[in-house]
Amino acid sequence: MFFKQFYDEKLSQTSYMIACQQTKDAIIIDPSRVLDEYEEVAYKQGYNISYAAETHIHADFASGLRDAARKFGSRLFVSDEGDDNWKYENMPENTVFLKEGDTIEVGNVELKVMHTPGHTPESITFILTDHGGGSEEPMGMFTGDFLFVGDIGRPDLLEEAAKMKGTTELGAKEMFNSLKKLENYPDFLQIWPGHGAGSPCGKALGAVPLSTLGYERQNNWALKAENEESFVKELVSDQPEPPTHFAHMKKVNKEGLPEFKVKEVDVGTPEQLPGQIFDLRSKETFSEGFIKGSINIPFNDKFLRFAGWYVDFNRPMTLIADPENSEQLQKDFASIGFDDIALIVPEDKVEQYAVASYENVQPAELTADYEDKNILDVRSKSEYRKENLKNAKHLHFGQLTSEDKEIPFDKEDNIYVHCQSGVRSAIAASVLKAEGYENIINVRKGYNGIKNELQT
Repeated sequence: MFFKQFYDEKLSQTSYMIACQQTKDAIIIDPSRVLDEYEEVAYKQGYNISYAAETHIHADFASGLRDAARKFGSRLFVSDEGDDNWKYENMPENTVFLKEGDTIEVGNVELKVMHTPGHTPESITFILTDHGGGSEEPMGMFTGDFLFVGDIGRPDLLEEAAKMKGTTELGAKEMFNSLKKLENYPDFLQIWPGHGAGSPCGKALGAVPLSTLGYERQNNWALKAENEESFVKELVSDQPEPPTHFAHMKKVNKEGLPEFKVKEVDVGTPEQLPGQIFDLRSKETFSEGFIKGSINIPFNDKFLRFAGWYVDFNRPMTLIADPENSEQLQKDFASIGFDDIALIVPEDKVEQYAVASYENVQPAELTADYEDKNILDVRSKSEYRKENLKNAKHLHFGQLTSEDKEIPFDKEDNIYVHCQSGVRSAIAASVLKAEGYENIINVRKGYNGIKNELQT
């Protein structure tokens, strides 16, 4: 048997390729939308990507499932469990819809389906047995967003992101029961999860790429829980705020997206810039001069985790970026379901549009008489609850443009903005400027610097 794990650091998302070395058939599990890596590995190893499967309808990234059918001719396997509201639509005619106890045969490798609702109603786990290697015992399980290293999948995304009221408590109770199914399996079973540390699909995901069931029984709080009521309370508390693009991902992964293809994106400096504007320069360079209405998300490893909060999927996009990164930027945005990059303005050509700026200050300038200042804390709710400035107002940096949230200051106010270290507050400063708040002051070093200043 051939085994390969793929990890997308920008989304903390994990996918897998399994192949039978005798028949040369391969399956990709929870594939991301850009299929290049899978194609390269399959070609190098001499495998055909005959199949593709998913553990559930994903909310945090755009699926490559349907593109695998288009590009490789893969036969698709998806869940037919759970609520009728979350059934896959617009699937190829030969798609196999899976129920508890069904199996997928990839040559001499078997994947058995276990229904594990909780994170979502249709969630399934694939239990792998390598018959080609002479084993009748399972080797491991692909748990998707059911079981992570050190944590389990959150049950509140349907309610928080997709606005399906009343689903959080039901999902938490289903998760409690799903975990009981693991009691039938041995400690040596390997756990291959769908995400790693940094993913908002749980609150305490481990950074190591895999685990064993025995290790999780000893170290994962959820597998040690015996009381349903306390389990539910713990599971639903202090979950991170879900990015706004999650609701869109749920919809497009259920219904499907057009096939992704890299295109030629226009590069230039027209008088009018189309659609929403994202500026990918450093926060230091951006603050000195930028296009009014643009949002600053520096192009680094955390780019997508931040950008997803602000993308308008109904409008084209202008990017202030290096045109040499056009292909990679298209792939990155495609991985959260956005394909409409209309224009790239080169970073060194932005001065002609730059009519706005904001001020950066050191923590000492804030802490001097901070009780009399307008302070906006844009950290997560859990960070804010742990410790904060007593007169600071709180609003998560990603929720500044949310229709159901209100910025707690007037547009004419002088507003000091801080996060934990200064990264998220710089993004927030650009968003607030785009929303018409002119007197924005970003606090460098964030709460870390503020706290140090107050202690000296």
